[in-house]
Amino acid sequence: MRVLLFFGLVAVALADVTRFEGEKVFRLKPVLDKHVSLIKDLEKSIEVDLWTPASAELVTIGSDVDVHVPAIYLDMVFTILQQNDMEYEVLIEDLQVAVDAQADNKPSPRAHSLTKYNSWEDIQSWMNTVSASNPSLISKQVIGNTYEGRPMTVLKLGVKSSSTKPAIFMDCGIHAREWISPAFCQWFINEALTTYGSDSQMTSLLKQMDVFVLPVFNVDGYVYTFTNNRMWRKTRSKKSGSSCYGADPNRNFDAGWCSMGASSNPCSDTYCGSTPESEIEVRNVANFIRRNKSIIKAYLTVHSYSQLLLFPYSYTYDLAADHSELMKVAEGASAALRSLYGTRYTSGPGATTIYPAAGGSDDWAYDLGVKYSYTFELRDTGRYGFLLPESQIKPTCEETMLAVKYIAAYVQKNLY
Repeated sequence: MRVLLFFGLVAVALADVTRFEGEKVFRLKPVLDKHVSLIKDLEKSIEVDLWTPASAELVTIGSDVDVHVPAIYLDMVFTILQQNDMEYEVLIEDLQVAVDAQADNKPSPRAHSLTKYNSWEDIQSWMNTVSASNPSLISKQVIGNTYEGRPMTVLKLGVKSSSTKPAIFMDCGIHAREWISPAFCQWFINEALTTYGSDSQMTSLLKQMDVFVLPVFNVDGYVYTFTNNRMWRKTRSKKSGSSCYGADPNRNFDAGWCSMGASSNPCSDTYCGSTPESEIEVRNVANFIRRNKSIIKAYLTVHSYSQLLLFPYSYTYDLAADHSELMKVAEGASAALRSLYGTRYTSGPGATTIYPAAGGSDDWAYDLGVKYSYTFELRDTGRYGFLLPESQIKPTCEETMLAVKYIAAYVQKNLY
């Protein structure tokens, strides 16, 4: 009886896993007002999943739109595009094939590997191991729990000091499906630990500053992408009066909250939440940064995809007070990144470089007084999108390290 019950539960669990057989990702190229209206209609009527921009409200003439279309609507979408003379290309022929192909590395001899996409459980176990093995350089603290009760663990990297040191705060995995982002935070932690003492820049950085790293911000959402729906973006909170789950954590900060590029519809991927910091994950991070405001000199948040290095503002087209300096540093960091594999990044304020979006963490940190506030959008530019193969983890992280170290060195040099 127990065996039958077990297999019954397994069958139910498997039935809950979202599959994407035959589904495609299109790149649409709207050049007329009617094309923009058409994309908005598609989002409303058949609930297509926009990859970039994240909402049809942000679509503009002349900007590419990457959209994931369910198999049952493909014939209809092809017909509509042809009838309206909208140019398009198919980026991903079969989304499930792309999901399955992401894990293209051979099985790792260990549970955790820096060149594969690790589950939350493996990341958690690895964090415990590295912090226990390197007590002189690393300590960990739980800054709160997620909606579903999982710990949000920040690792503090730096040489122990009797006095308080200036710091950099970096988070990864705000959006659950952007797997390359937590992979980078893990890479950064390992790089800091293994090159301290041999790399002069990293050694100097960890002696003079601390780096707070939150490897997975949206833990519940990240877990859900492994267990149920690879394309999930939001948190997993439940709102009374709605059958839809979660809010977009990067629309939930108190920075022009819900004014532009965010939705008040709980079912939208860009839902701003019921109030600023309604999501416990956002509140935990905001509280931590507020408590340490006097020492945090830079805020780095890592996303994907598009190959961009963004800085405030995204909730307004107004330029930040420090625009010129922020642009200079971003361009220097992008040049450092490009020097390794030739990967080209575009730098600029969020609103004009990608799209307007209120409630973002970088704008919030900047307005709080953290001058060097940057958002990375890692590889690629759409060939794989959120499904960057594991074979690209190493080169992506290696080049991104150069940009992060460039920013860190600049901040360090300008401390006093």
